[in-house]
Amino acid sequence: MNLYELKMSLKTVGDQLAKVEGDIVAKAGDPSTPIEEVQNLKKKKEETQERFNILKTQHDELEAKQQLQFENKKPLVGGLEDPKAKKVAAKAEMVRATMQNRTLSDEAKAILGDRNNTGGEKLLPKTVSDELLFEPFVKNPLRDVSTFTNETNLEVPKITFTLSDDDFIADTETAKEMKADGDNVVFGRFKFKVFVPISETILKGSDTNLVETVDQALESGLAAKEKKVAFAATPKAGEEHMSFYSTQNAIKVVNGATKLQAIRKAIADLHEDYRDNAKVMMAYADYSEMIESLAAGNTTFYDAPPERVLGKPVIFSDSASDPIVGDFRYSHFNYDIEMLKDRDKDVKTGIELFVLTAWIDHRIKLKSAFRIAKVVPEA
Repeated sequence: MNLYELKMSLKTVGDQLAKVEGDIVAKAGDPSTPIEEVQNLKKKKEETQERFNILKTQHDELEAKQQLQFENKKPLVGGLEDPKAKKVAAKAEMVRATMQNRTLSDEAKAILGDRNNTGGEKLLPKTVSDELLFEPFVKNPLRDVSTFTNETNLEVPKITFTLSDDDFIADTETAKEMKADGDNVVFGRFKFKVFVPISETILKGSDTNLVETVDQALESGLAAKEKKVAFAATPKAGEEHMSFYSTQNAIKVVNGATKLQAIRKAIADLHEDYRDNAKVMMAYADYSEMIESLAAGNTTFYDAPPERVLGKPVIFSDSASDPIVGDFRYSHFNYDIEMLKDRDKDVKTGIELFVLTAWIDHRIKLKSAFRIAKVVPEA
């Protein structure tokens, strides 16, 4: 029985039910009507009511199913031509499809990309600002200076050119590193999850608000993970190679009596191939303390840009326990193109969660391109 036939049957039985209810009232108010007749009408009402309930349940289930099919098939953007609007609508559909445990439409897959047949590549927030509708809660300053890619089984050369004579590498530390570790860097897959709480109001709200909420949370979660693995003083087992500070990477430490001296010595210690593009990654509190010491009442230092003070551009990150000096192009983050979208529930709050499972790796392609500046007071 189709939806139309169910509607007609539901109306017919509903009319019968209304008539029986009217007859019961009329007969019960007539003293001349035998009570058995009223009781028979009550029994007929119960049977008719049960029949009505069965039909209504079938009708509601079929109507909901057809409505869902209609939602899946209707155009995503409703005639909008703006590519950004289409992407927002496609992202919103992906989130709703995940939370409702239904299949993503072919149109959304095409808009978001389908390299892994899920249409999810472009859900992973990009490092460029125009992919985000607003700023994340957590930022990773390495996004502006490190290399970021999104490939499966990525393998890249440590140096992007070679000469017929391998003696062209003037930096002896680099030459030794190439000989010890090989010419290429192979990226692995290290799984982690980002949980995004989504209320019913947000899920049923506008596409823009839904996508803003998910994008902000994902961007923040990814940035937090990137910083955690890159600056970990005690890396998680298996992730030691990702941290600038790990003993496995053993990046050369340059000591100085003060923070300023250690940083300047570290810059000078770099080979010129890396020094030209070197930057300093350090905590803002360390920089402020250094300026206080340098200023000694002279306000000139407070107004001077950090690059003039240290001789190289400065990037601030409170995660940098000791300043890192180097060419950050040799810091490379790679995300696997495979991503899993799922839903979960926080049993403590009852809030539904959109869950993104991603695989990340961070490789320091050339350790000789970096130095760690450490303060060691003079004896």
